[in-house]
Amino acid sequence: MRAMVVAAPGRPLEGRDLPTPEPGPGEVRVRVRACGVCRTDLHIADGELMPPALPRVPGHEVVGTVEAVGEGVEGLAPGTRVGVPWLAHACGHCRFCRRGQENLCLEARFTGFHVDGGYAERLVAEARFVFPLPPSVGDDVHAAPLMCAGLIGFRALRLAGDGERVGLYGFGAAAHILAQVLAAQGREVYAFTRPGDRSGQAFARSLGARWAGGSDEAPPEPLDAAIVFAPVGELVPLALRAVDRGGRVVLGGIHMSDLPPIPYRILWEERSIASVANLTRADGEEFLALAARTPIRTEVTPYPLEAADEALAAVRAGRLHGAAVLVPDRTV
Repeated sequence: MRAMVVAAPGRPLEGRDLPTPEPGPGEVRVRVRACGVCRTDLHIADGELMPPALPRVPGHEVVGTVEAVGEGVEGLAPGTRVGVPWLAHACGHCRFCRRGQENLCLEARFTGFHVDGGYAERLVAEARFVFPLPPSVGDDVHAAPLMCAGLIGFRALRLAGDGERVGLYGFGAAAHILAQVLAAQGREVYAFTRPGDRSGQAFARSLGARWAGGSDEAPPEPLDAAIVFAPVGELVPLALRAVDRGGRVVLGGIHMSDLPPIPYRILWEERSIASVANLTRADGEEFLALAARTPIRTEVTPYPLEAADEALAAVRAGRLHGAAVLVPDRTV
């Protein structure tokens, strides 16, 4: 099978012919139909996040079809349409798993980081961590970004609370999905883009944002909460200044540049900062049920598998509205 692999940090991905993996007990083999390109993949390719071993096939926003099942797998017959997310394994018995926080599991493994991911024609995944996907969540290419951009955005929103005014810093793949969820819930979206990005701001308004401006601007009204998706630590004090008393700033990425000194005055009045780490299967089940009944239009730019580096470069440069998606069957 064909795959794109991270062979060395900071180097272009390599196209390789790899053996087709066989599912072991409790595993399924998935024929990849689409794989979203996440900023976490970029951090891995650039060497900002180092997998335990290289080479590694990245990619954890996978939509595909079950092709083969290992011993003991029930409920995922060949032909089942599924999604494969970032969380690939949790032990089920550590103190975090026992209290419903498998996203913090001491033995957690992640797709495209500990185990090979979806920048390939096929992958093997633990059946317990694979989500059956109904047709109502969209076709394969448009559903792929839901598997991380959507899921992590949803978990970030849960931590942010149910305030009416929510700011989104960095209007990329996750924010453009979450903005539609917030609009469907009747809440107000305030979108913050790179300074001067008028096209991105217009895109945010087209998806229901009440206001859109540069990350160096103050919103017209105090926010109840803000979610920072851009991996830029300097945005955190700006977000704290934008939220009202009792407001929370949620950091929605797995990697971020260091935070600058934060004056206590902007934390005072019970403002707080929280981070999002990974996701739980319960997050996935709840979000996918929400996505099935909420009109979410993912904006996608498809790329053939061999153009993975081109897709990563577009994410790095912020050239995309929405998400990049690799399509193994696509040739042009």
